[in-house]
Amino acid sequence: MSKAVRGDITGVILVGGKSRRMGVDKAFLELGGKPLFQHILELFLENFSRVILAGGDPERYAEYGLPLLPDLYPGSPLGGIYTALSQADTEAVFVSSCDLPFPNPAVLRYLCSLKDGFDAVVPETPKGYEPLFALYGKNCLEPIRSQLEKGEFCAYAWYSQARVRVVSPAELASLDPDGTAFCNVNTPEQFAEVAAGAAKRRPAD
Repeated sequence: MSKAVRGDITGVILVGGKSRRMGVDKAFLELGGKPLFQHILELFLENFSRVILAGGDPERYAEYGLPLLPDLYPGSPLGGIYTALSQADTEAVFVSSCDLPFPNPAVLRYLCSLKDGFDAVVPETPKGYEPLFALYGKNCLEPIRSQLEKGEFCAYAWYSQARVRVVSPAELASLDPDGTAFCNVNTPEQFAEVAAGAAKRRPAD
């Protein structure tokens, strides 16, 4: 087993989104010959000894043989985070949405390396927090649950109630020099742009 594989953190892929703006299931859009979901899965399997899915249709993911947890609070990524964190066997989970075309292993490992002494480790870009590629510990459960019970679904509104280590853009710059680690796709136009960019980056055979 690779030394990079961690047994103290569970990898969680959020697959409960409805992909309304895309019109088709984003998780299974193909980039580089494989679904977006699989890009995340392969990264997680390289880094975590446990990987689970939160939300989504069990039949869609049956071939992967991974535990799929129905959302305890359906309808938002925050509910998926709560579901996975509450049922994980480890004290911490690393969460990713299923639609990141270029998940960055260096960024993932750096965020995980900062977990001691904090309830959450969350990257920040010039656009704001990136709560859907971040690490959360079980001390986050109560503030998240309290917010969900109020019907509030903002993925980061509860941060002031926990020890959150915010990782600044300056810290991430050398790990993500092309700025693609947190790129995601919500519309067909965005996906076409990402696919065109990926084709240009791909080395010739």
